[in-house]
Formats: sequence, C-alpha cells, structure tokens
Amino acid sequence: MEQEQLEKFRAWFGDYVAGFYGDDEFVNANLKLKEEHSRQTCEEMVYLADELGLTGNQSRIAEVTALFHDIGRFEQFVKYRTYNDPRSVNHCLLGIEVLRQTKVLEGVDGSERQLIEKAIEYHGRRELPSDLDGECLLFSKLIRDADKLGVFYVVTDCYRQYRENPEAFRLEVELPDEPGYSQEVVEEILCGRRINYDRLRTLNDMKLLQLGWVYDVNFTATLKRIKKCKFLEMLIDFLPETRDIEMVKEKIFEYVDSRIDADDET
Repeated sequence: MEQEQLEKFRAWFGDYVAGFYGDDEFVNANLKLKEEHSRQTCEEMVYLADELGLTGNQSRIAEVTALFHDIGRFEQFVKYRTYNDPRSVNHCLLGIEVLRQTKVLEGVDGSERQLIEKAIEYHGRRELPSDLDGECLLFSKLIRDADKLGVFYVVTDCYRQYRENPEAFRLEVELPDEPGYSQEVVEEILCGRRINYDRLRTLNDMKLLQLGWVYDVNFTATLKRIKKCKFLEMLIDFLPETRDIEMVKEKIFEYVDSRIDADDET
C-alpha cells in the first residue's frame, strides 16, 4: 500500500462521515463521538506500529484498518439510534459491507484488502478465532488494542461530562445509571476473567468491564500506554468507593505491572 492511498482513504472517510450529519442533535453528537474515536484509534495504531517496529507498508495497512474499523457505526446509529449491536446490527459485518459497496478499497492489493477486512470483522468479537496466524493475527491483535486505547480516551471524557452535567449530556447511555454494581462482574475481574456484555446491568458494570479489558490486551506497549495515560485511575474514580472496588483496583494494577515487568525483563 502506498502513502498516497492512505491519504485518499483519510479524505474519503471525512467525506463519507460528513454525509450522515443532519438536524438531529442527538444523532449528530453520537456520530461526532464515533468519528473522533476512529481518528483517535488511528493515532493509537500509529503509536503501536512504531513501538512494535512494523514496516512502512504494515503501518499503512494497520492505519487503514483503524480508520475503517468502525465504518459501519455511522449507518448503524442513523438507522437504529444505538451503538448496541444485539439491539441493532453487527457493526463489524456492516462495516465490511459498506467498504465493499462503496468500493473504496478497490485499488488495494487483494491480500492486503483481505487483511483489513478480516481484522475489521474480528475486532468486535469476544475472542479471536484460534486458527489465525501470520499477518492476519497481527493486524487483528493490533486493531483490538488500538480500539481499546481509543475507547479509553472517549469514555473517560464522557463519564466526566456526564457526572458534571447529566441533564445536558446528549450521548447514548446504554445502561441504567444506578449507584450499585453487579457482584458477579466484580468476581469475574477478581478471578482474572473477561466479562461478557450480557452480564452487564448498570453503568458501573460497564466501567468495570472496561477496567477488565486489560486481560484482553495483546501487546505490552498497549499496557504501558494505558498506564502512562492513567486511564485505569480515571475509571476507578467514576466508581463507588467500596471495598469491592478497592480489591478490583489492586487486582488490575497488579496484573498490569506484572506484565510490564515481565516484558522488561526479557
């Protein structure tokens, strides 16, 4: 993939997304959120590609994957007014459909296009298929990590805005904002397990799930980024001050530090 192709895709993305904005302020606010997330994910992908020493061509493929990983979200929200896949449509598969219908990737080498599409398809799954290998596995892992970093930027800012002025908050809040949290979600984190979305009952459960994302991080460089930006501390600050949350904090921080230390020793 050439640099001029990447530049073309950046311009196309901006034009494509602009076509979804209209008079509905609720829709516009949520579209803007996803547009900003996509661009932030690109920045995080560039960071990871540099940290991992990818070639120039690999870096460009990775950035295009990041740029288009949520391309299905815009049509999804305009049509269904939610980003909740179970209540609407699988945004990963819709994204691939959008890319194919618009033929935006038509000039990309076939093998490279397949890498991009597969990584987009797999980025929203709970786990990657066990039979992935080579560059398909690499780009699938990369987009999952870059996506998490991009989401951390968005949600920590959104939680702050919501806490400061919930009446003026115009973004979708998928779960009830109740003072408690589900004990089973806490237990899953304390046992070092990933949490299923169908177990979430409250907004605090979502915050706990996002803390538990560290168990699904592929690269130590991602964990270092999370630690440097203090995303975990910010998320914990939005949770109740209880012994449960304190134990979660200790468990999560210990896990992150142990992985970073183990990598530094090798």
